[in-house]
Amino acid sequence: MIIKPRIRGFICVTAHPEGCKANVKEQIDYVTAQGKIEGGPKKVLVIGASTGYGLAARISAAFGSDAATLGIFFERPGDESKTATAGWYNSAAFEEFADAKGLYAKSINGDAFSDEVKQKTIELIKQDLGQVDLVVYSLAAPRRTHPKTGEVFNSTLKPIGKQVTIRGINTDKETINETTLEPASPEEIAGTVAVMGGEDWQMWIDDLKAAGVLANGAKTTAFTYLGEEVTQDIYWNGSIGEAKKDLDKRVLDIRSSLATQGGDARVSVLKAVVTQASSAIPVMPLYLSLLFKVMKEKGTHEGCIEQVYGLYKDSLYGAEPLVDNEGRLRADLKEIAPEVQAEVGKLWDEVTNDNIAELTDFAGYKSEFMRLFGFGLNGVDYAAETNPDVKIKHLIQM
Repeated sequence: MIIKPRIRGFICVTAHPEGCKANVKEQIDYVTAQGKIEGGPKKVLVIGASTGYGLAARISAAFGSDAATLGIFFERPGDESKTATAGWYNSAAFEEFADAKGLYAKSINGDAFSDEVKQKTIELIKQDLGQVDLVVYSLAAPRRTHPKTGEVFNSTLKPIGKQVTIRGINTDKETINETTLEPASPEEIAGTVAVMGGEDWQMWIDDLKAAGVLANGAKTTAFTYLGEEVTQDIYWNGSIGEAKKDLDKRVLDIRSSLATQGGDARVSVLKAVVTQASSAIPVMPLYLSLLFKVMKEKGTHEGCIEQVYGLYKDSLYGAEPLVDNEGRLRADLKEIAPEVQAEVGKLWDEVTNDNIAELTDFAGYKSEFMRLFGFGLNGVDYAAETNPDVKIKHLIQM
């Protein structure tokens, strides 16, 4: 079939396998060009490995450190009449490139919140790797079924304690709009923390440690975003921020647990980028469009792969990690630089329907959004017939 983008709101419901493959290849080429990560990981588990920062973490480990990688994700396969999700195609491409380099790469497709997937992961590590020395936690999910109680929790994107009206871009009409969000209820806050907080990360590490599959000196990290003033009402001071603060609390117990065998646990702060998760947050398309413009003009713009490769090299495995007062690893310092945020704040107040093209890089935002789904990549013939039914070679389907 000829695969074209079909966009509904903040999601593209089609994906292009050859485009996704080209996107993965570009990230691999970047890591390869940067050189090896000194003292990097050798056996890596990535929980949430198929898109965005999780995919970048898997690519950086494999192609920056020759690591064997096991990836966990929950993606939909395609068939002859419909496309798979982008994450499915990304993972198929990653395994193909890893195979070509002689690197171990297997994947589990299932609900990472479930005990069944955790146990299957442990079995596979014991069978194939013995132990892992890095666990990356990069899940971004709208809901979670608790593995012990069966209760279903949903996450929400709402402010706390007050109604908030925020500026944004209507990405369909390409106009500036305002969205008013009602404050989250206590139940909605608790649900968001249950889905996106640190409980599942802690469960993973507890189960892996109890099973003896964490190597001495093993590290783990979970990704977070802090942001600055423009985004804080909806993000850090909102319901999602409460979940991120829960990561900061739970990492202390995880760090203490791993320290008994010489290991470490850190929350890693990454910059704002276009991902399937961030595109759903009302403030982010406008903020990202302004941020892209400012950072590109300053020559400091980075995407997922640049951020994660830098995190590995500078902090996770660097001699002088970039650590803040809360003990988090920081890869977002170029975004939160005062001169960058001052310029973004100035443009935020000035942008209107008439000057979107001039004051923002919305064109760059759209391009990055489309690339998430494999569209707009150089060297891909989008007019050609393409088979949407792509297999992941080393997949365990749950």
